Amino acid sequence: MQTSESITPKSGTNPTKFGVVVIGRNEGQRLITCLRSVTTAAAVVYVDSNSTDGSVQAARDLGSVVIELDLSIPFTAARARNAGFASLLTILPGLPYVQFVDGDCELAPGWPEAAVTFLDRQADVAAVCGRLRERYPDQSVYNWLCDKEWDRPTGEVRSFAGNVMMRAQALKGVGAYREDMIAGEEEELSVRLRQASWRIWRLAEEMALHDAAMLHFGQWWKRTTRAGYAFAQGSHLHGAPPERHLVREARRAMVWGLVLPLACLMATIAFLHFGWIAWLVYPMQLARLSINNPGPPSDRVALAFFQLLARFPEGLGLAMFCRDLLLDRRPQLIEHKRIPKRGNM
Repeated sequence: MQTSESITPKSGTNPTKFGVVVIGRNEGQRLITCLRSVTTAAAVVYVDSNSTDGSVQAARDLGSVVIELDLSIPFTAARARNAGFASLLTILPGLPYVQFVDGDCELAPGWPEAAVTFLDRQADVAAVCGRLRERYPDQSVYNWLCDKEWDRPTGEVRSFAGNVMMRAQALKGVGAYREDMIAGEEEELSVRLRQASWRIWRLAEEMALHDAAMLHFGQWWKRTTRAGYAFAQGSHLHGAPPERHLVREARRAMVWGLVLPLACLMATIAFLHFGWIAWLVYPMQLARLSINNPGPPSDRVALAFFQLLARFPEGLGLAMFCRDLLLDRRPQLIEHKRIPKRGNM
């Protein structure tokens, strides 16, 4: 079972236009900051996944509806978002729009109103997002990489990420998020929305600040492994033409993270004196990526280094998906965040 409670819709700008679904686990102070940034919503639902840091009580104290997921059923972010969305529609059945927010993010002032105004004017747009920035990009190279990841083109786009304002009618029409995906569920949903003739848009407006708190190499490695798993699962689901969803990303991870290392290792063993030359393909690729990346030379090289290094955990994630597919195993969540001790909020 999952537990929830009722709430009276809040007043504010366009009070009946949009509600908010926040998902999180052990986000601590970041959750409080997140919930304080969504006060203009008609109602706020927080979906918790077995937090041990006081997140549930903090959300209740701030007036949110709280849903505590039953973790006897495997957890995914998609499942949490669906639970929050269903609860929100129970509170406000005719709600036009829903803003999904990750608990480690803070919405920018004015973003919900800008998103609602855009959706009101564009009846064929199902989802709209804006500029997401990393709160502390200088705190670690891994946070800096996240900030680079968030910087994407504006206009009509093919997909969105976790923070997005969506048309409730469109989300219901395609069956909401796919709950068996441990990552990449937003891009998979984007595919189905576009197949249903909906459009997706990214505005230039500031949408939110994201606090990755990713300070250690192991966190980055696990997060990137999860991305590789998502590439494999996404291409398995929607890789056929004409969509070819994530096929390029999955093949890239397979070639650079699995096939080439094996081939180079075999060459090294077979040709002891000069087989090592095969490994030069990696510095050559590093040079190519450095040239193609934007920004000052130091940024180009740093970004290229991690782009190339990422192929190895991505390849691992791809191999994990293939293992699960062959053994008919349910995907297991790959967590990269550090779990705090109980009651440290």
